Amino acid sequence: MSVAVVHSRALAGMEASPVTVEAHLANGLPSFTIVGLPEAEVKEAKDRVRAALQNARYEFPARRITVNLAPADLPKESGRFDLPIALGILAASEQLPAELLAGCEFAGELALTGELRPIRGALAMALSAARARRAFVLPEANAPEAALVEEATVYPARSLLEVCAHLAGRMPLARCTARPAVNGCRHPDLLEVKGQLQAKRALEIAAAGGHSLIMVGPPGTGKSMLAERLPGILPPMTREEALAAAAVQSLGSAGFDIANWSKRPFRAPHHTASAVALVGGGSQPRPGEISMAQHGVLFLDELPEFGRQVLEVLREPLESGRISVARAARQAEFPAEFQLVAAMNPCACGFLGHNSGRCRCTPEQVLRYRRKISGPLLDRIDIQIEVPDVPSEDLTRASCGEGSEVIRARVEKARERMIARQEKENARLTTREIDKYCAPDEKGAALLKQAIARLWLSARGYHRILKVARTIADLANADGVCSAHIAEAIQYRRFDRS
Repeated sequence: MSVAVVHSRALAGMEASPVTVEAHLANGLPSFTIVGLPEAEVKEAKDRVRAALQNARYEFPARRITVNLAPADLPKESGRFDLPIALGILAASEQLPAELLAGCEFAGELALTGELRPIRGALAMALSAARARRAFVLPEANAPEAALVEEATVYPARSLLEVCAHLAGRMPLARCTARPAVNGCRHPDLLEVKGQLQAKRALEIAAAGGHSLIMVGPPGTGKSMLAERLPGILPPMTREEALAAAAVQSLGSAGFDIANWSKRPFRAPHHTASAVALVGGGSQPRPGEISMAQHGVLFLDELPEFGRQVLEVLREPLESGRISVARAARQAEFPAEFQLVAAMNPCACGFLGHNSGRCRCTPEQVLRYRRKISGPLLDRIDIQIEVPDVPSEDLTRASCGEGSEVIRARVEKARERMIARQEKENARLTTREIDKYCAPDEKGAALLKQAIARLWLSARGYHRILKVARTIADLANADGVCSAHIAEAIQYRRFDRS
């Protein structure tokens, strides 16, 4: 048999597109050619495959070898095609029976010794292989990640020899059926944050309804501590949420760590990050920090220090929950269902309104500093609060108040009410659903009218207040939205009030 066909996958955004690896042996001067739009790392597979086959004691054919990666218009990158190329050459040279190749898909990078090295995107490829009803053979290091797809048939292998022994029927590979336990990691406790009762209340509301939050206050008042403790009061991830978050992280350069299964992502990029680092991109589009925070928290500390263009890319994901990365030759779409938490100082020196009176910024300097954040972006943030300086008596006394476990219990009950009523969290409600589920009573409607007139609320700001009020009502176990809920929600629109 001079032609062999092996099935594999190429990553295109969140999708794992099918790739057919065709190996052909012909008479002529010995050569090795790979066609089908391969990137540099795929072209380098020639040397890796040759060395791996020879070190595994197989004969490398001294013939004219042509490997085609179809479809030809789909770019192929990374070393995941090493294993299918090697198997195709062995099958084409009749050193390996090709009967079982049709029922499996293969991916893995080969070491020169023939060992298999881990690859990126194993979870997405396993999901696609399961839909195609084919087994998936991949490096042993990626097997626990791929086995997260319950309907997938995953065979882990440590080397090329093990794969060949499996196909020849001499030593079948054992199917990977291990399922990770629910992550029981402990998060920092809110009890460690002294004072800041209003900020803790706002954090609880944000966790219950999935609302975005911005905190404004002098340095050292606990803004970062509060943000780091938000994942600890969020409800546990469902299996669908955990799988979606793991699929995105699997596409990152570091891959997915199975120890983080069912753990809420917490991403905190430095303020020098670029727009591409946030939304994703590149010649082969990869997810950015926004998508890597899928079903978790994206924390932007020192918000005004980020570039203006960087911050503006947050607008669309906050509204749509999706990111489309368009390039001249291709387009990729990534999920962006994240919870934004931001922190900033009130002025350039950071001490405006501080009890010490140390601020010497002029009104023009304060205005210039705050204008680094555009009005349309602030309008999209549901909860805007001040985090003032902590009084000395609160600092010196022992920590008191409620811990994260107590708050998380209330958050879970409120989230259960939302899911039972509308099958989504309040932050994701559409305009029609807001009219249906967030309608206030007569006094609440009158209070809202006054707020619109006095605070010059936009239509978006009006809807944001209603959604936050609905969350406050759910935390209070109330069926309807009353004036007290509306009043508290208005208090969380700090920038509208100022």
